[in-house]
Amino acid sequence: MDVKRDILWRVYLSYLAVVALGIFILVKAFIIQQVEGKHWHSMSDSLHQKIEETEAERGTIYSEDGQMLSTSVPQFDIYIDFEAEGLREKNGKRFKSNIDSLSYNLSNLFQDQTEGEYKKILEQGYKNKDRYYLLRKNISYREYQQLKTFPLVRLGKNKSGFIAMDKSKRLNPYNMLAFRTIGLARDSFKVGLELTYDSLLKGKSGSRLVRYIAGGVSVPVEEGFETEAENGKDIVTTIDVFVQEITENALMKMLIQNEAEHGCALVMETKTGKIKAIANLGKRNDGTYFEDYNYAINPSEPGSTFKLATMMSLLEDKKVSLNNTVNLEGGTWQINGSTVFDSEKHGRYDVTVKQAFELSSNVGMAKLAWNNYGNNPNQFIRHLHHMRLDTLTGIDLKGERNAVIYKPGTKYWSSTTLPWMAFGYNIAITPLQTITLYNAVANNGKMMRPYLVSSIKEEDELIKEIAPKVIDEKICSDATLQQLKECLEGVCTEGTAKEIFKNTSYKVAGKTGTALVANDNKGYADQIFQSSFAGYFPADDPQYTILVVIVNKPHVVNHFGATVAGPVFKEIADRLYLNYVHQNNYANPSSNKNDSSYFNYVGLKNDAKYLMKTMQLHYSDSTSLTNDWININSNKGAITLINRKISSGTMPLLKGMGLKDAVYMCENIGLKLIVKGKGKVEDQSIVAGTPIAKGQIINILLN
Repeated sequence: MDVKRDILWRVYLSYLAVVALGIFILVKAFIIQQVEGKHWHSMSDSLHQKIEETEAERGTIYSEDGQMLSTSVPQFDIYIDFEAEGLREKNGKRFKSNIDSLSYNLSNLFQDQTEGEYKKILEQGYKNKDRYYLLRKNISYREYQQLKTFPLVRLGKNKSGFIAMDKSKRLNPYNMLAFRTIGLARDSFKVGLELTYDSLLKGKSGSRLVRYIAGGVSVPVEEGFETEAENGKDIVTTIDVFVQEITENALMKMLIQNEAEHGCALVMETKTGKIKAIANLGKRNDGTYFEDYNYAINPSEPGSTFKLATMMSLLEDKKVSLNNTVNLEGGTWQINGSTVFDSEKHGRYDVTVKQAFELSSNVGMAKLAWNNYGNNPNQFIRHLHHMRLDTLTGIDLKGERNAVIYKPGTKYWSSTTLPWMAFGYNIAITPLQTITLYNAVANNGKMMRPYLVSSIKEEDELIKEIAPKVIDEKICSDATLQQLKECLEGVCTEGTAKEIFKNTSYKVAGKTGTALVANDNKGYADQIFQSSFAGYFPADDPQYTILVVIVNKPHVVNHFGATVAGPVFKEIADRLYLNYVHQNNYANPSSNKNDSSYFNYVGLKNDAKYLMKTMQLHYSDSTSLTNDWININSNKGAITLINRKISSGTMPLLKGMGLKDAVYMCENIGLKLIVKGKGKVEDQSIVAGTPIAKGQIINILLN
C-alpha cells in the first residue's frame, strides 16, 4: 500500500511540473507577442536592415593642358528582385505583358544572347521567385541610361524589381604616361598623387539603408533613407601631356637601344619649379619597359653631375678661381692608399680649374676638394647643407626619400670619403635634388620648390591655386653663379658634351655624369654604369631644366653620360625649343617674312591638283599613280609634287599637314588625336617611323 502511494505521489508531482511548464510557456509567449512584440520586431528589422556606406565619386586628376590623367568611370551591376510586389501583383500581369519587348531590348543592348534566351532567363527567375538575381555586371553609364528607358524597367524599382548597384572604376586614359607619379587608387595600395591628395580626391561618403535577404545579399530599401555622398575635388597638375610624351618617348628609345635596366627623366620649368614631365621606366622580365618605380625620388650615387656642388663650394669660399691650374696626372691619382681614375682617358696634366670641370675629371675635383677641405671637411659639408642636398625638396609627392651624406666623425667617414664625394661617390642624393640644384643655378641662384599640383577645383570652380614657392632666395653669390654658368656652358662647347650640341641652334649649359654603381650585395663587380646629364636651356635665358639618369645593363660598352643620357636630353630640348621656346621669341609679327621663297605642304594628291588647276599654278608632278598622299614643295617659284609614303604599321610624319588631313590619316590607321594650336602640324608626340598600335593616343601641335 505504501509503495502504491509513493508511486502515485511521484506521478502527480510530474504531472503538476508539466502543467506548470505549459502554463509558463503560454504566459511567456503571450508576453513576447503582446507586451514585448514591438521590441522584438524592431530587433528583427535591425538584424535584417543596416545603414551601409556609399562611396563618393573620386575626383579627377588633370594635366595642366586640361587632359584627364586619372578619372573615375561609373559602372553598374544590375539585379532583379522577382519577389517585388509590383512585379507579382494581379498574378504577374505587368511582368507578362512586358517580357517580350524587354527581352528584345536587352538582346539589342548587350548583344550577348538572343531575345529568346533572355526571355527564358526572365521567366525562370520569375518562376523561382529569385530575390536578387544578377542580370549583368559592370555595365557602362551609357548602357545604364539606355536600360532605364526599357519597358518594365522605366516603371521604377518597386514595379519592375530592377535594382542598379552603382560603383566606379578608376582609369588612366593615357595608360603608362607618368603612371607612377599619377599613381594608383586601389584601396590597399595607393601611390603617387592618388596617395598624396587622397583626402581631397576621395570626397565624403554617404549612406543608405539596405535590407539583407537570403545568402547575406543586401538590397537597397526604398528611397528616402539615404544621404548623398560628397564627391571628391579635382586636382590640376603641372604636367604637360605633350612634354610628358616626348620625354617618355626619348627616354624609352634610349633604354631599348642600350638594353638599360631603368631610367628617369625630369623636365622642370626654370622660373617656377613646375614639374612639366617626370618619366620613370624600368625593365620587366619580358624585356619591355613600364613605369614600375619612382626612381626620381629615390637616392643613388649621382656621379659627375655632383661636381657642380663641389665647384660651387670651392668658388664660394674663394678657394680657387677658374684660371687656377690643377694637375690631372694623366687621369690617375693615388690618395690614402686608393686610386682615383678619370672615366675617360685623356692624358692631360696641367689644366685650368674650368678645363678640369669641362673634362669631367674625377682627379681634378678630388684633388681640389682634398687640398682645400682636407683639414676641415665640415666646411664642405656645410655647403651641401646650404644647397639643401641633405634636405627633402618638399615636392608634393609622398615617398620622397632622404639623401645619404656621411659626416666627419661617424663610422662611415674615412680618409677617402671627402675626395670621392667631390666627384659624386660615397654620397646618395635623388635625381629630384640634382635637378633642383641645377635649376637654382639656371634661375640666377633662386631655388624653387619642385611641385606637381598647381590648383584644386570643384566642378570646374577654382578652390585653391598653388603658387610657385621660393625655398632659397640665393644659394650663392652672383660672382660664383657667373663662374658656374661659364663652366656649364663650357662643358657643352669645349668639354665632354661638345659633340652633342655642336650644331644646336640654341645655347645649352649642362654637365655629363658617368658613375659606376653597386649591384646590391654584389658590389661593383658587374660593372654597372649610371649615365646622366643635367642642364638647362637656352643658356642665355633659361626656360627649362632637364635631368636624365639611366642605369645600364652590366658590362655595357656604351655607358658614358655624353653618349647615353646626353642624346635623350637633346631630343627633349630640341622639341621643347621648337614648340615652346622658339615660338615665344617672335617679338614682332609684322616682321615675319612671307614664305614665298619656299614652302612645304602635305595633302591628298587629287586635292592638290584641283587646287593648282583652280589657281592656275604650274607644277611638276613626280608622284606615282598609286600614291594618294604627297608633299607640295616650292623653292624659288618652282612647285613640285612628291610622293609621301604612309605605312599602317608605323607612325607617319605629319609635319606640314593641315588639321583635317592629319585627323583623316591618323584615324584611318587607328590612332586617337589630341590637338593643340591652330594651323599646320608643327610637331607630333610619337616620332615618325615608330611602331604604333590601334587605339594609341597621339598629341599633335599646330603652329
